[in-house]
Amino acid sequence: MVRLLQIEFIKLLNNRASKILISSYFVLLTSIALIAAIKFDIGPVKFHLADQGIFNFPYIWHFNTFMTALFKLFLAIVIVSMMANEYSNKTIKQNLIDGLSKKEFILSKFLTVISFSLISTVFVFVVSLILGLIYSDYNEISIIFSDLEFLLAFFVKLVGFFSFCLFLGIFVKRSAFALGFLILWAILEQIVFGLLGWKVMSWDAAKRIKDFFPLESMTNLIKEPFTRLSAVQNIGQQIGENMSFDYQVYWYEFLIVLLWTSLFIYLSYALLKKRDL
Repeated sequence: MVRLLQIEFIKLLNNRASKILISSYFVLLTSIALIAAIKFDIGPVKFHLADQGIFNFPYIWHFNTFMTALFKLFLAIVIVSMMANEYSNKTIKQNLIDGLSKKEFILSKFLTVISFSLISTVFVFVVSLILGLIYSDYNEISIIFSDLEFLLAFFVKLVGFFSFCLFLGIFVKRSAFALGFLILWAILEQIVFGLLGWKVMSWDAAKRIKDFFPLESMTNLIKEPFTRLSAVQNIGQQIGENMSFDYQVYWYEFLIVLLWTSLFIYLSYALLKKRDL
């Protein structure tokens, strides 16, 4: 496995575009710390975003994993480009000639997906821990290390999303078309949901079915965190809105994403095995 990972990272390090995208991704993950610097001081109005509790433990695990997951498209571009380069540079054919089996080839790509996801998760954990220790009002050990399931959800979400991108890269062979197909798929999920709720069944039933769609199931792992803020809760109470939502991560949500991940990796292998390279 180490040998397979070495092969993939050598390819990535020799690709200038991939190095720039990967570097940009981790710079953006770090830039979430800049939120703490946002201040408004206009006459009597003084607003410091860090004072609103976004970096309080354990809320910070929810907030930071949700926000940093928005940057995953940078690594998605790396993954689909990685596959496109295999075809355009004919390195996939050379790897197979050199003795790498198709199963090992897919495994090397999946190990890269897991590596990206794991490194991202550890990175977010470290940045969040530092920010929390600086700005959080609560520093008890039991509070600091509660709600860590959001980090696990972040990891599983990235693995599922990158596995989908890997499959698209193999299926389409061209990075631009693969990314276009990804956007098209996201739109298609919403269209199918709309048609189901409008013509076929109730909206509640359609929503339950939608939760099984690939991209939607990944989104469901980390719900939006903003309505958990006390400021938002207070505004909701003043206007008569109920802001009590369920933010928990459930085992069946993990299972749905893991099943999709397994399917994408299997389809990637089946497609590669069937193709004449």
